[in-house]
Amino acid sequence: MPLALAAVAVLIGGLAVASRHDKGPGGRLPARLILATTTSTYDSGLLSYLLPEFEQRYGCTVDVVAVGSGQAIKLGEDGNCDVLLVHDPEAERRFVAEGHGVNRLDVMYNDFVLVGPASDPAGVRGLTDAVAAFQRIAALGATFVSRGDESGTHAKERAVWQRAGLSPGGTWYLSVGQGMGAVLTMASEQQAYALTDRGTYLAMRANLELEVLVEGDPILWNPYGVIAVNPARHPRVNAELAGKFQEWLTSIETQERIASFGQEAYGQPLFIPDSQAWKQAHP
Repeated sequence: MPLALAAVAVLIGGLAVASRHDKGPGGRLPARLILATTTSTYDSGLLSYLLPEFEQRYGCTVDVVAVGSGQAIKLGEDGNCDVLLVHDPEAERRFVAEGHGVNRLDVMYNDFVLVGPASDPAGVRGLTDAVAAFQRIAALGATFVSRGDESGTHAKERAVWQRAGLSPGGTWYLSVGQGMGAVLTMASEQQAYALTDRGTYLAMRANLELEVLVEGDPILWNPYGVIAVNPARHPRVNAELAGKFQEWLTSIETQERIASFGQEAYGQPLFIPDSQAWKQAHP
């Protein structure tokens, strides 16, 4: 079950942290894992689909803290989670290089897309150049809803604006500090543009008045990695169970489940497997 950021302090300061060292069946493994992750893995429904199998297999409970990637990484830096599943490659590399995390593994990828109203006032429909699309939106002052939350999606959006040579601001640019689901709902209500990961958009599409207008630019590639928090830096983390989670998440069995997620409901998978084991089996 996901935990709102406001509840994180309660989780960390109370029973959940104390129970990190409870033992599972046979007394071999801790019974609780704290997973800090981006909102897209929850809003898309992926975690609800995957995690029950892990919990059953290892006799544990996974507490999901679904926030932006930047906030998730900060939880890892402070030792307030056991493992990260995020999508901000530059920040992930820095997290490991600075000694906060160990054993970053590729998990999956999808892509970012620019969505907006069917009326498309900025005329960006069909472009495969995200920079040109952002420039058109800014030139017109068309409403754009930004996550503004230091998430992986926000980092990608900032990278596109930077490449466009722009620093967006003004009444047309709404930086709301919210997760992906909330931003898509707001953009739909205001008939605005937004950058989103494809998986969350597809999962919510039936309830949105938004269309994919710009896709296919290589800059919009969106990889996800899983990183264990460094037990040498934070001895209280559940390093053993975090390692089991990484092994399970990147296994062929779980990667096959990721490959099928969304296929029946949306006609396409929401995420593409990308673990080393998967790539070796599917060269």
